[in-house]
Amino acid sequence: MFKQAKRAERMNPSIIREILKVTEKPGIISLAGGLPSPDTFPVEAMREAAERVLRDNPREALQYAASEGHGPLREWVAGELNGQGLKVDASQVLITTGSQQGLDLVGKILIDAGSRVAVESPTYLGALQAFTPYEPEFVTVACDDNGPLPDELDVAKGARFLYALPNFQNPSGRCMDAIRRDALMAKAQAIGLPVIEDNPYGDLWFDAPPPAPLSSRWADGSVYLGSFSKVLAPGLRLGYLVAPKPLYPKLLQAKQAADLHTPSFNQRVVHEVIRDGFLSKHVPTIRAKYKSQRDAMRAALERHMPKGCHWNVPVGGMFFWVELPEAEDAMTLLPYAVENGMAFVPGSAFYADHPKLNTLRLSFVTVSEERIEQGVAALAKTLKERTL
Repeated sequence: MFKQAKRAERMNPSIIREILKVTEKPGIISLAGGLPSPDTFPVEAMREAAERVLRDNPREALQYAASEGHGPLREWVAGELNGQGLKVDASQVLITTGSQQGLDLVGKILIDAGSRVAVESPTYLGALQAFTPYEPEFVTVACDDNGPLPDELDVAKGARFLYALPNFQNPSGRCMDAIRRDALMAKAQAIGLPVIEDNPYGDLWFDAPPPAPLSSRWADGSVYLGSFSKVLAPGLRLGYLVAPKPLYPKLLQAKQAADLHTPSFNQRVVHEVIRDGFLSKHVPTIRAKYKSQRDAMRAALERHMPKGCHWNVPVGGMFFWVELPEAEDAMTLLPYAVENGMAFVPGSAFYADHPKLNTLRLSFVTVSEERIEQGVAALAKTLKERTL
């Protein structure tokens, strides 16, 4: 009866969401989902803030609101980013329904059918899903353990933008150092390649904060995306983007067409929670918890994984990126791992092209240290059984 648009054919389900359905089976240890630990959600602070909002500003909180977002929250975001080296005015801040919406808005405004979009290798699956319906031609920029190689940006000349995650990248966990950031942005500016900087994990550092954002090096050529999901609660679906002033009005118009505005109640509750410095006390507790779980996964990998497997130890964020022996296919391995009681995300889903089939992503933040040990042992057992 209904004739679907061609773009609908380009939409595919998230492999991560599909795998999460498998992990609902009793007894499965899921090292697959990129979900924050619910143990870190500030439930009492949220409850108290919600009560204050409904007591002091109930009509405003429950009414339609400005598409740009709650003014005091936009001011707070601008102030935080200025403290990190950006030069941001609140008028450049657009509150979004999760930073995932920011990716969709960017795609809607900047991508034409057939236009080129540069991405890292590997890159965030959700970004590929957001951009794909707008029919881009993806261009993959070669990377090493420090992120995209500046000299390789020449393959992206003429692209609409480079999409990059400089801090504890999903899925690889890598973090660009300051020298790489300087070189990457200098090259991007030299060839006229705008940058979309996605930073949902930057606050989750373990020993030292990451260098200043990419956007601080070329403000006029950058869009910066941030999120409250990893430091407060993902269920609130609250993120933001910061755009150069000439680009901002079109992103705002796309936001208006999408959902009018992000829920004003959620915005006011979050601002009520964070406005007096709550995050400076709360986020260190998340870092300490995740660092302990990171250490547990590192120890488990070193103890159990067979020869020929490699991984980098992340200095922040939520993920280990594992390379199996070349002959292995992680997608084929997955059902056998599930039979042995654990689940992971095959790495091939994170490539725009030429996927490395022998890669997989492990998340360490939603399971106990004991379960991390058991899950990695089950993965190693699966690999060893497959090679017998």
